Amino acid sequence: MDSARIGELLEPFLSAPLSPHQLQQISIYIDLLLRWNSRINLTAIRNPEEIVTRHFGESFFAARHLLPAQQHGEDLAVLAPSHAVSSDVFAPQTETPAPPTKAIDLGSGAGFPGIPLKIWSPTSPITLIESNHKKVAFLREVIRVLTLTAIDVFSGRAEDYPAASAQLVTLRAVERFNAVLPTAVRLVTPVGRLALLIGQAQVAQAQALLPSLDWRPSRSIPQSGSRFLLDGQVPG
Repeated sequence: MDSARIGELLEPFLSAPLSPHQLQQISIYIDLLLRWNSRINLTAIRNPEEIVTRHFGESFFAARHLLPAQQHGEDLAVLAPSHAVSSDVFAPQTETPAPPTKAIDLGSGAGFPGIPLKIWSPTSPITLIESNHKKVAFLREVIRVLTLTAIDVFSGRAEDYPAASAQLVTLRAVERFNAVLPTAVRLVTPVGRLALLIGQAQVAQAQALLPSLDWRPSRSIPQSGSRFLLDGQVPG
């Protein structure tokens, strides 16, 4: 898929444009996804432009709010003021680069939002947890082809992964929502964040299931009337 068109489609989800290299990575990723999707069920969406808006758009919207702006693949200092990154990000902006945020994407599936998080924030160590072996093979192929570093795939159950392993844990489109939430929060370090990309009906449900978290107001995903980003801080 054409990189320029990808950039246009992602504009509503971002506060600053992605670099040509990042857009090229997305283009290659889409080609791999479509090719593998003909053999294994990775996504019900077949249209490349819909894949950009619904999968990548949602993932990069989460990235801009959850990861330190200093980790963006671009040099933010040269961006025009109109492209300034929102101050509403996971870590406060400082004059020196923030340390990398270690993240886990639980139930990564086709790699959303985990691999876009890595494309957005190349220095962040990221682990993709996925128990389906065919999807694990796909994730590892994407990582290999895109030559991503500091990103691993854990082929197993989240219950078997060490507790308190990451400052950020993401969860998107996971079955058995009620059962998975306690498992997800177990993986978060003290004062780390759990971030959910969920439907509107699940927002209140998540807040009720995990009342100890300091939940931020939910954020509506652009171009979607029913999808939200909800993140909460785990007590120290």
